[in-house]
This record gives sequence, structure tokens and C-alpha cells, in this order.
Amino acid sequence: MLLELAAANAAFAVIKETVANGGDIMAAGQHLFSFFDNKAAIAKKAGQSGSDSEAFFALEAIKRNEQELQELMIYCGRAGLWDDWLQFQADAKRKRDAAVKAEALARYKRKQMIWAWINGILITVSVLSGVIVIAVLVWAIYTRGGNG
Repeated sequence: MLLELAAANAAFAVIKETVANGGDIMAAGQHLFSFFDNKAAIAKKAGQSGSDSEAFFALEAIKRNEQELQELMIYCGRAGLWDDWLQFQADAKRKRDAAVKAEALARYKRKQMIWAWINGILITVSVLSGVIVIAVLVWAIYTRGGNG
């Protein structure tokens, strides 16, 4: 979690410096994505770890940076940029969630296919074993019956 926080802080520092140097906030686009990707990773880990104080303080640091980023977008960006950015983030989250679900479904289908193949092989082996046993019994009866 500290790695993600460090990456988010570094991305935020680049964004602030870009704006401070007179650049457009969108010039730091890749760093904006990095900041929010790391924010999502921290939130995910914080949700998994329960009431970990490290997670709490990492989320607080991210919230502070996000508040400052909101102000930068409102005052240094175009009108409505922050709202458009929030909409973009919501869409990106939906796509990430859909990708995770698709991956889980693909894993499930792959597992089901493997079990279907295993079951098919076991059934085939069982049937062939049964046929061989019956053939041996018929052969034994036929050869004993013919000698007696």
C-alpha cells in the first residue's frame, strides 16, 4: 500500500508542478491517470485489510491530494472539467469492474471445461474397462465351454 501511495504522491507532485509552471492541467494527463489508478488500488487494499491504520492514513492523504486536484481543475482547467473528469473516472471504474468480471467468468468456464474433459476421459476409461472385462469373461466362458 505504501508503494501505491508513493506513486500517487509522485504523480500528484508532477501535476502540481505542471500547473505551477504555467502548463495546462491536461498536459499532465498520464500523471492524472496514474494518480487515480493508485487511488483505486489503495482503496481496494484498504477494503481488503479491514481497519488497518496504514490504510486509513493512506486514504486520508489521497483525499487531501484529490481535494487539491479538484481545486486545480476548477481554477486552472476549463469550465466543467472536474465534473467531466468524475464522469470519466466512473466510466473507467465500470470498465475495470467489467474486465474483472469477464476474467472471473473466463476462469470459471476454463475450469468447467477442464472438469468436463476429465469426466469424459474417466467415463470413457470406465466404459472401455467394462467392455474389456465383459470381453474377457465371454472369451473365458467360450474357451472353457469349448474344452469341456
